[in-house]
Amino acid sequence: MKKNIGSTDKIIRLTASAILVYLYSTHIVDGIVGMILLGVAFTLTTTSFINFCPLYSVLGINSCNISSNP
Repeated sequence: MKKNIGSTDKIIRLTASAILVYLYSTHIVDGIVGMILLGVAFTLTTTSFINFCPLYSVLGINSCNISSNP
């Protein structure tokens, strides 16, 4: 897996994930919608830690600043 998530993208994903978890833990969003948002939060957190987003790969997006040619 080639890295395709940059540092700014990583910060945005982790912030969005924290907000979604906060919304669920304070019962602002609950039930089925809350569980779906927790799944989204888990996905955002996981992709930010492994620096790879499968959807970015399919769409050809790369927010990582590291060039592939040295």
